[in-house]
Amino acid sequence: MDSNQINDIVRQVLAEMNGAKPATPAAPAACNNAPKVPTTAKVAMLTGLKNIEVKEFPIPELGDDDILVQVEGAGVCGTDVHEWKMDPFGIIPVVLGHEGTGTVIAKGKNVTCDTSGKPLNIGDKIVTSVMSCGECGICRMHPANTNLCDGQGVFGLVQDSDHNHLTGWFATHMVIKGDKNPTYFVVNDLNLKERMLLELVTVCVHALERGKSTGLLNFASTVVLQGCGPVGLTMLSVLTVAGINNVIAIDGNAQRLEMAKKLGANMTINFSEVKDLEERVKMVKESSLTGLGADFIYQCTGAPKAAADAYEYIRRGGGFCEMGFFVNNGTYEVNPHFAMCQKEINMVGSWDYSAQDYPIGIAFLKQARKLGVPIEELITHSYPLDQMNEAMETNVAQKGIKICYIAE
Repeated sequence: MDSNQINDIVRQVLAEMNGAKPATPAAPAACNNAPKVPTTAKVAMLTGLKNIEVKEFPIPELGDDDILVQVEGAGVCGTDVHEWKMDPFGIIPVVLGHEGTGTVIAKGKNVTCDTSGKPLNIGDKIVTSVMSCGECGICRMHPANTNLCDGQGVFGLVQDSDHNHLTGWFATHMVIKGDKNPTYFVVNDLNLKERMLLELVTVCVHALERGKSTGLLNFASTVVLQGCGPVGLTMLSVLTVAGINNVIAIDGNAQRLEMAKKLGANMTINFSEVKDLEERVKMVKESSLTGLGADFIYQCTGAPKAAADAYEYIRRGGGFCEMGFFVNNGTYEVNPHFAMCQKEINMVGSWDYSAQDYPIGIAFLKQARKLGVPIEELITHSYPLDQMNEAMETNVAQKGIKICYIAE
């Protein structure tokens, strides 16, 4: 508020005190901090296998239910890398990036609140969640399980169209189209790194709930965490905040195992050093509170051999959550008599997340911050828009942990 506005208010108050008719207030001055809406935006578009190009497109006119976001950053997911390498979804050309966040700079007249009912205004920080079709059998008969929707989608895995090229977070701006059944959340109280990790966190809080459904996770549980990539280490953080006090992390990368210790693992096993499976199983049993083996295992790798080994760590009557195979990485051989039936394994799968998992993920990030769990340290590398091929290569080479795009 400037001095002229203040003087107008003072004059109006004095006039009312003296019984005079209030003067017509001056029109408010334009806000100097109002976001500028550009006419074009740049995107990092996957145009062929292992080929991302920066392109510039006009920003389409917003409909009454649409939102224009100025992108601040986005995580690079393993799914992005698989699409970059092999196009398993058959959606090239595509603007990738579904772990993104940014600032709302324009919106249609019908957009007044986020999916949880929180008011949504220009200038708010926002993240997107899943889009469900609303028509398949799951959506109609099991609305609490929209993560299993046959037509589920996310911004960042939407095939390009002539009407809107701004469909993914690897861009300067993104349009959230209201006709796609979008879900989105205002996250003003999270910092940029937390917001870029939120989608991955939500995958893991969903997996926590799947594990809890077996009744085997509690303060006394011994849990094996197999695979210390971004998914595994985030899962470890969620377990730590949830009060699981005895976690054994298994991986072949020393840097990632060191991070596992920082995030709460009691013990780590490097399979590149302890190569014999029987020896690793012995170590797990000796470190378990009962001496019987793991009460539960989270299998977070996409490696069939690792998944086959996972059954050996579990005690009889224990539990198994498979969350590593988000794409088809092949099969493995296991004897169901010894691995499952004789042990009476409680096995669950965990696929993606539903929009209702997002508030839980947001609450987790706040609690992790409060407890001093250094989840933000998972982000080890960041790249600008014109270096997204390098970002993918860094991810493939496992040179860091979590790779991100940061808008300049």
